Formats: sequence, structure tokens, C-alpha cells
Amino acid sequence: MIADYMIRLNKVRMVYVQNNARYRMCHLRKYPIGDSCLCWSMASDIDLRASQIILRVYRLLKNDFRFSSVIRDIVPSYTALAVHFDPLSTNTSEMTETVEHAFFSVMDNAVETEDNTSKLIRLFVDYRGEDLERVAGLAGLTVREVVERHKAPCYTVAMMGFIPFFPYLIGLDKRIETPRLSSPRIRVPAGSVAIGGAQTGIYPSQSPGGWNIIGLTDTEPLARLEPGDRVIFYEDKDS
Repeated sequence: MIADYMIRLNKVRMVYVQNNARYRMCHLRKYPIGDSCLCWSMASDIDLRASQIILRVYRLLKNDFRFSSVIRDIVPSYTALAVHFDPLSTNTSEMTETVEHAFFSVMDNAVETEDNTSKLIRLFVDYRGEDLERVAGLAGLTVREVVERHKAPCYTVAMMGFIPFFPYLIGLDKRIETPRLSSPRIRVPAGSVAIGGAQTGIYPSQSPGGWNIIGLTDTEPLARLEPGDRVIFYEDKDS
């Protein structure tokens, strides 16, 4: 089995994943980031299926106590997973075998299964953001239609950044994808729900930002969010 893994290390892993009766080819590539971190990349653009696989591997490794003394941190993004490890407790070969075993298990056997360890957070939104009309105009929709399309999905937290507790949410309706502002604001209010390209997210604190503000929400639940958790937005009339 170990020999089989070592053969795979120097190859691009091709895996067909069923997605709405279609098959997509996913490329798994590994590269080092320093001497105590390895990163696995699956795509070059935001990709829902790649993100689902990455988040399942993230949860699998994070929740396995056997790796708690070896893995220092696991950082998922939309298309990649970085694993920081203790170089005094393991080495790159052992870490590669561990992580790629998790990837192959998820891709080959459990891609379509639900992640029972994730949390579901419902967030009330006051949809009166200053860029709501801009989003509607660019999409050719009414403001009401934008709101309905934004709150319809159950979003997944793909990753956290660029400031503490900022959730990058995947699952935005393509019809309301909106380019970032040409000139970012110096101050975006805490709790701003915003759209930036194919992403939606929430500013946990006041900060600069160039996303389109469409509403405001409570920031308190954001500290409990982790990659892989799910978020639903709602209005008063939905509660």
C-alpha cells in the first residue's frame, strides 16, 4: 500500500467526480511552502466541487486525534489545502502519505456524503445595503429579486480570512455575481453582508473593503464559524 502511495506522489491525480449527471476531472497537485508546510491544490478558479472535497479532507484530518501532535494547523481555501506540521515529529513523506490517503478516500468513496460535524447558522439580514441597487442594476434584476436570490441558497464557509472571523461563503447565485467596486472604501461597517465577484461574505469588524454591501447582520455568531459550516440568511418575514 505504501509503495502504491509513493508511485502516486509524483503524478497528477485524475479523479472523475459525478456532479449533476456530469463528470468533472479534478487535478490534485502538491507543492511545499517552506520546510514545515505542504499544500495540495485542486483547481485554479473558485470551484464548488473542489471546495467540498477540500472541506471534507480538512474536517477528516482536523477531527482525527491521531494527528493532533503532528499537525500544527490546517488551512483550507476555495481550491487548496495547506497543512502545517511539526518537522521534528514527522517528515514530508509521512505527511504526504497521510494527507493524500485522506484525499483519495474522500474523492473515491465519500464525496456525496453529508458532513455531520458542520454547524448550521441562521443570520438575520437587514437588506438595505448601499450597493444593493448597483447589484440589481448590473444583474438586470429588481432589488427584491436580488434579495430573494441572495437568501435562497444554503451557503458553505469555504475558508476564513482576510481579517479574523471573515467567512468566505460559496454558493452564490450566478445571476447576482457582481464585480468589486473600482475604488475600495476606507471603512466598511462591521456586520456588512457583501458580494465580491462570485463570493459573498460578512465583514466581522470595520475595515477597508471593495465588495458590494447589500445588507447588515449581527457579527456575534461569526466567531463560532469554521470552514465547512453552513450559513442561511433570512429576513424578518422568514422567521
